[in-house]
Amino acid sequence: MNNIFSSKFVQMLFRRAVVFLIYIFFLSSLTFIPLAAQPTEDLRVMTFNIRYGTANDGENSWQFRKDNVVSTIKNFKPDILGLQEALKFQLDEMLSQMPEYNSTGVGRDDGKNAGEYSCIFYLKDRFGLDSAGTFWFSETPEEAGSKNWGNNITRICSWALFNDKNSDKKFYTFNVHLDHESQPSREKSTELLINKINMKKLPVILTGDFNCGDTSNAIKTILNNGLIDSYRTIHPKKSGEGTFNFFRGETSGDKIDFVFTSGEFSTFQSEIVRTSFYGKFPSDHFPVTAILTY
Repeated sequence: MNNIFSSKFVQMLFRRAVVFLIYIFFLSSLTFIPLAAQPTEDLRVMTFNIRYGTANDGENSWQFRKDNVVSTIKNFKPDILGLQEALKFQLDEMLSQMPEYNSTGVGRDDGKNAGEYSCIFYLKDRFGLDSAGTFWFSETPEEAGSKNWGNNITRICSWALFNDKNSDKKFYTFNVHLDHESQPSREKSTELLINKINMKKLPVILTGDFNCGDTSNAIKTILNNGLIDSYRTIHPKKSGEGTFNFFRGETSGDKIDFVFTSGEFSTFQSEIVRTSFYGKFPSDHFPVTAILTY
């Protein structure tokens, strides 16, 4: 009887141990089941004033630096690239070396091909272009070549509505070049810009050469209306952040080139790119980059 009892007792303990081990295994396996979460996508954004290609810049003329401009862009591999001061022949040369991109935008002088562009490059395999347009910083923003606010040079903003094929999310990108002389023009321009942005009900990225620093009223208008300077979310303000470098690599002055975002985006990384090639800089502006998630 004692042997039978012992055998049954051992069998009972064995069964309970097996059940307990199965239960423990089940609980441990739960830790490998990810919680449902909204998928996020990395978005690499660059703004770059490439200096207009007909400028009499001597050894810094376009023919001597165009490959360095392309190399700077390729080194970062932006998904979205806002260019300023680009002329049509510069765009054509860049796109021939970077066939993975399409471009949207028009020349500021006639709304077609004449004059500088504030265009947007985008990876054509990743993004669908749902709509696009350009407006002029003036009292008549739909009139090509118009200017009113004390700026001697025509100033524009080109914009695009993108559909990200990776996530099926949509967002707007605006790309601007504000006036370099007239502060009233910069302030009026950012007021118009914010009005245009506020009409959109989707996430927004804003790139550009604003020709003023983040303490100016023009930039304050942007910040006070809910947009975020991606660079400043990573880097506290300090000296040596200038982005207009005179082709000499200077870092004095203000950071005047920006990547702003609406609150739907988070900034993972942002940098001022100070790459040079054998002591030569690709442009008289440093590009600014941001890696975003959304």
